[in-house]
Amino acid sequence: MEWPSSVTGHRVFFFFWRPYSGGLSDFGRWVATILTEFHPVAGRIQENSLVDCNDAGAEFIEARVHARLTQIIKEPKMEELKQFLPVETLSYQTEKAILSVKITFFDCGGIAVGVCLSHKIADGTSLVAFMNAWAATCRDQVIGPEPRFDMAAHFPPMDLSGASGFTPSIGVTKDKITTKRFVFDEEKLSKLKQLAGGDDVKNPTRVEAVSAFIWRHFIDAAKAKAKLLLGDDIINKLKTSSFVAVHAVNMRPRANPQIPEHAFGNCWRPGFAFLEDDCDIVNKLRDAIREIDEGYVNKVQNGEYLRLLSKSVDLVKGDDVEICNFSSWCRFPMYEVDFGWGKPVWVCTTTLPFKNLVILMSTPCGGGIEAWVNVPHDELNMLQTHYDLLGSVTWGLIQGKCRASYNAKRNTMQTWATNTTTNVGVSDVDKVGIAGISSEHWHTLINFLNSGKIEATKKLIGKHSLYTGLSI
Repeated sequence: MEWPSSVTGHRVFFFFWRPYSGGLSDFGRWVATILTEFHPVAGRIQENSLVDCNDAGAEFIEARVHARLTQIIKEPKMEELKQFLPVETLSYQTEKAILSVKITFFDCGGIAVGVCLSHKIADGTSLVAFMNAWAATCRDQVIGPEPRFDMAAHFPPMDLSGASGFTPSIGVTKDKITTKRFVFDEEKLSKLKQLAGGDDVKNPTRVEAVSAFIWRHFIDAAKAKAKLLLGDDIINKLKTSSFVAVHAVNMRPRANPQIPEHAFGNCWRPGFAFLEDDCDIVNKLRDAIREIDEGYVNKVQNGEYLRLLSKSVDLVKGDDVEICNFSSWCRFPMYEVDFGWGKPVWVCTTTLPFKNLVILMSTPCGGGIEAWVNVPHDELNMLQTHYDLLGSVTWGLIQGKCRASYNAKRNTMQTWATNTTTNVGVSDVDKVGIAGISSEHWHTLINFLNSGKIEATKKLIGKHSLYTGLSI
């Protein structure tokens, strides 16, 4: 199973600020001050079941790097970002600090703050609330609203030892994971949203559109890999396989009455989207998120959590299940964190050892999305290819469109291209493509059309009504 559990690792954020000419605060003192407001964060986890508020404190590190800030954020490299981490992102040692902070000063005056907070006691919402409260304290402002630590009143503690297949290392893979950042600016998002819309979802959100785009390509990568390994047995394999997308959903606004955002703790549950065929990807994703509604929250609050947890784990067990995990941090007020130096110029995360894990974050301007994709190295190429094409082409067939429709068009195009004697002319620069198809079929189309003179290619496509959705 590949599902990032709330009981492993840390929530990790890096905050970067441009050079600041004013005086800098005594960070260690302000960390100590804010911990008096977030007292569980200064404690230690005992027996993997409770937090001992023993005031043991947080881990705090100051460092200096002989480089300029722009060298790091202009073309970020995952290995370089790791040097700003205060601790390893995956740790089970209960004696370790729950909160670790590393402040790094650049030669140019820029500043980086790396923060790791144990995911055993807090989710991303709580971490960002902590960061904004800490920043307000540094500015000598009142933090507000004050954090609440009454999550147990909403969700009474339970013994999870009987949860089926549930272990602290669930979801962690030993495969070599590559993390790649894909930036979807407003232009790319507009294109994806327009093309992802359908009869059921007229106006998909930016998170839905990006999630569907990435999930579509994970599915294609899994099928291509299976075909390579199994050959003619691929049809039987796909009949028994299922493709699952898991979206982490914040339960606070879905409870009745609503749980405030400043309620500290883990308050999320996974929404599952199952794709039995290749249709309605966006609709499946939307339904999965909406399933975590008031009724679902009531079940969790009324003691059905263990059953729901076991059911969730059982659903995604097995070698025949291909899972893509999503967690959207787009609504977190990360760019509001101001220690007195202004707002950060960039906020990001790092590599996490979970296969097919996608973290979605807002771009600095707020209008785009950065997708941090964690995948085995050999499965990245297809997604990279189709992402690169987003800036130059429009696709009439993408996620949410039935593969049956795609197959009909592809077969007709193959017949037409075989019979046609028209010479289009060749150019390696101009390309035509359809999103949501395998690399093999993509290159077949490229060879068919020769991707040459734009106007000539348009005329060829325009002769056939089947391809009216395909444009350059």
